[in-house]
Amino acid sequence: MHKLLSTLLVAALPMGAFATPQTYVIDSQHSFPNFTVNHLGMTTIHGRFDRMTGKIVFDPAAKNGNLEVKVATATISTGDAKRADGARSRDEHLRSPDFFNAAEFPEMTYKSTRLNFSGENLESIEGNLTLLGVTKPMKLTVASFKCGPHPFNKKPMCGAYAEGTLKRSDFGMKFGVPAISDEVKLAIGIEAYPE
Repeated sequence: MHKLLSTLLVAALPMGAFATPQTYVIDSQHSFPNFTVNHLGMTTIHGRFDRMTGKIVFDPAAKNGNLEVKVATATISTGDAKRADGARSRDEHLRSPDFFNAAEFPEMTYKSTRLNFSGENLESIEGNLTLLGVTKPMKLTVASFKCGPHPFNKKPMCGAYAEGTLKRSDFGMKFGVPAISDEVKLAIGIEAYPE
């Protein structure tokens, strides 16, 4: 009976209710890109960027949409922000021209070109990553994606976690290779709310 009522309710709603794309704005307080990179072939360094903005446009009925994020490169954090002895910290080095050159390139961006679904589930995102002024294609595998009411305030929201791999030398970031791995694993965790 419950299934029949649900079917009748869906049939009674206008098709436009399902066909309108919804824009969600990324909540910068709960959304962070993070990364891992091998160090000296023996350990793994973890880090993240503390500031990301952007939007998700999603149309579940049409199974399409897009994702655009902007990451402030100067907000990189690996747990070594300042050293007591006055020596340059790892985070300071990562902001320098050897790596992210945050002064000249304050933003890293990702813009989707296609959302790939498997049935009802968002499976992957194809797009372009721009870093150090160089744009290269990058595919993100979606580990989770869900939209629904916020569990506390009941307002609509979407949450996602997607992962991909890049070679930093493709973007001109060659310092330290191979002692610091060329391959970097990037993950983006997102919470977003309607515009």
